Amino acid sequence: MTPQLTVDFIKRLGQTTLEMRFAAEAEILVLFGPSGAGKTQTLQAVAGLSTPDSGQIRFDDAIFFQRMPGKPVVNLPARKRRIGYVFQQYALFPHMSALENVAFPLGRRRDARDCAMELLERMHLAHLAHRMPHELSGGQQQRIAIARALATEPHILLLDESFSALDRPVRERLHEEIRMVQAERRLVVLYVTHNLDDAFAVGHRLAVVRDGRLEQIGRINDVFTRPANRHVLDILGIPNAMNAQVIETGPSGSLLDWDGIFLEAPPINAPLGAEITAYIRPEDIRLVYPDRSLSRMVIHNHLEGIVVERRLERHMYRLRVALPDGRPIEVIYPSSLYATMNLTPGERVRLALRKESIVVIAPRERVSPPIGTILSERVPDTGVIDPASSSLT
Repeated sequence: MTPQLTVDFIKRLGQTTLEMRFAAEAEILVLFGPSGAGKTQTLQAVAGLSTPDSGQIRFDDAIFFQRMPGKPVVNLPARKRRIGYVFQQYALFPHMSALENVAFPLGRRRDARDCAMELLERMHLAHLAHRMPHELSGGQQQRIAIARALATEPHILLLDESFSALDRPVRERLHEEIRMVQAERRLVVLYVTHNLDDAFAVGHRLAVVRDGRLEQIGRINDVFTRPANRHVLDILGIPNAMNAQVIETGPSGSLLDWDGIFLEAPPINAPLGAEITAYIRPEDIRLVYPDRSLSRMVIHNHLEGIVVERRLERHMYRLRVALPDGRPIEVIYPSSLYATMNLTPGERVRLALRKESIVVIAPRERVSPPIGTILSERVPDTGVIDPASSSLT
């Protein structure tokens, strides 16, 4: 049987209200969003460290929390929920060794130290079992915190910005460990982060949170390539967003008016004059060689601009170009391309925006279903909360 955590609750937090409704199975679900969006508060409600005002939190048939009309009130203590929680600041006991820290949740169990040593071996830290926390590196402390969270064999693992302070190589190793542990134990993992690279590295699905509500949930690549609305677009930091008007549409394509710049786009299911949000991925923009004939890849949507910045990022260049009216455009391309072109700041360039790569986002309002409507389905692709069906679509 596939384990399932269902979350459907409301909690008022000062001037804002946290309304979270989602389901997670044996997977790593990343909660992603800006600071103050409600990600940590969601983990605390699931863990039993914070009590919602109403709703229900359930793992399979076990009700963790319930406060709903006509049903008995339930608020299972945190210690009985079998949840492992890894905090951002590790929260190791400074007066205990690594082995003692891991063994602590096991209490007086006769095999506590043996179990703790097995977990340290799993985390490749058995040789540091008798070191104190201050004698360990940040990455080692974090692995001990993970081992301690796994000591009681939890069904659910919560990670709250747990790797944010670590260097990239250490984070990458820990991401691999988490994915392996999750697969081996079939854990439900909720992973809070504001780092999109971490989300891609470790997660199976992505839940975008804004102002205490879920904007979109689905497979990470689907959410990133097909954001549900402008809010998701901005939260994910996707560049080259545009607000445009539909001035022509048909089976072969559409024509958009982007504040005086006319762009050919794929067919759009929208009436003439409709205001839409669209974007084009930086990697889908091409530079046009001034001394070469145009290929099929660069025949549409030519724009002139001035190079503002060129920055090398690993094996890719990120080029920032200003259009004549000052609007910025970002281009990403492999470092092996355009080697013969002068792309220093101040140089004039010609861009081609591929018609097929302009992604149109249909405008829609975010509306939450009523409390008691559990979004318990496994989302196959990507979704936002649909007021018509009160489910994920």
